[in-house]
Amino acid sequence: MTDDAAAGLLAGSAADLRSRTWQLRPTDLREIAVTASAEILRLEAIRVVAVDALALNPDQQVLCYRGAGRWLAANTMLQIPTGNRIAALGLALRAFPTVAAQFEAGNLTFDHTALIVTFCETPPKGMPETALPHCINTLLAAASGIEATTAKLRYAIAVLERIFESDDTPPGEDDDRNQLRISPTLNGRVAIKGDFDSLTGEMLLSALSGLSMPTPAADGTPDARSAAKRTADAFTELIRRYLDNAATGVDGGQRPHVNVHVNAKDLAEHRTCASTRRNDSNDTDDEPALDFDGLDGLDDLDVGHMPWMGPLSITRTRMLACDCLLSTILLDENGAPLDVSPLKRLVSAAQRTALIARDKGCAFPGCDCVPAWTDAHHITPWSQNGPTVMDNLVLLCRSHHTLMHRKAGFAGQWEIKMGSDHKPWFIPPPAIDPEQKPRRSTQRC
Repeated sequence: MTDDAAAGLLAGSAADLRSRTWQLRPTDLREIAVTASAEILRLEAIRVVAVDALALNPDQQVLCYRGAGRWLAANTMLQIPTGNRIAALGLALRAFPTVAAQFEAGNLTFDHTALIVTFCETPPKGMPETALPHCINTLLAAASGIEATTAKLRYAIAVLERIFESDDTPPGEDDDRNQLRISPTLNGRVAIKGDFDSLTGEMLLSALSGLSMPTPAADGTPDARSAAKRTADAFTELIRRYLDNAATGVDGGQRPHVNVHVNAKDLAEHRTCASTRRNDSNDTDDEPALDFDGLDGLDDLDVGHMPWMGPLSITRTRMLACDCLLSTILLDENGAPLDVSPLKRLVSAAQRTALIARDKGCAFPGCDCVPAWTDAHHITPWSQNGPTVMDNLVLLCRSHHTLMHRKAGFAGQWEIKMGSDHKPWFIPPPAIDPEQKPRRSTQRC
């Protein structure tokens, strides 16, 4: 498909495109989807600039509303909170031209830009002003490119907060902000709205995970429930099980429902704060000795990780470690788990724990499936004498596991190789990447 043809389809309506999809090849549709996504980023940036300009120089129509965001909501199908967020981002970007330039160039999404600006507006109290430009470059590197994910950006923010650690509780872990509203509705139902800290969210998501999985009928018919319906049913079942088996008031019971991964050295109560690390050749009092040219220097800093909710401060991790069951996983110098019990086909519980610590979920590039919904895949099949060892195992979600094994025309196209870092790398087929450049999971945790 020519560029003019793609531009013509993008200029038309979705109905026009649907009427012509039978004429288009999958490569054409992929090009349209990617181009449309880039166009959306461009238009979002234009909207932010326009609304901010109206906020600075409002006319009589805008002055009729309490802010340019409300005016935008009143004249579009956007809701007031969304309009206000657009106006707020435009206002915030005035102070951070480097971030604004990347957003307006289409290199950042709206949400990622908002996360970066929030960090810049309320940096950790222990961070010197001279470090802000370096931090911005680090966050831009985490948020830019097709491999950028919200989890990757949040991890970078968590690491920076740890580097410049203060006594303040991070907003994501501040349980004083927790709220839960349960309101009966006029039609006899109940509406629930809540806002919780990351640890509470981890417990809730862990508790609902197994109960909300799709359940096929006895005859194999796929579960027809939507994800929202399955989650609602799981929540109902969770309450029912609690009421049937509640053991409130029992002291000293096990609490196995939260898993946090952290390096053992980082649990040391008296470990020197990361913010005191200095480069011997440039020993200054106001700037940490870190490589801010990307995220390579941030992989193994002391930040805990929860499988569902992501980064957790070392302070909260240490608190949890005071009353928990500790599992030890032996790691090599690259942070990859070493092997145990290789001479069996099924992955042991200890090996799966180690795989979760290494892969953080589905390891397939671009997939953010959580560990609870993954299978352990043998890179070299057991039937072909592939051993059950860490260097021959990788976590894959059911969709990618099925594609690797069964889907006609897919099996054998992608290759999985274990790198020198003892972590899985995925090599795409020439049809996807003619250079077949190895790729890693985008989950940075």
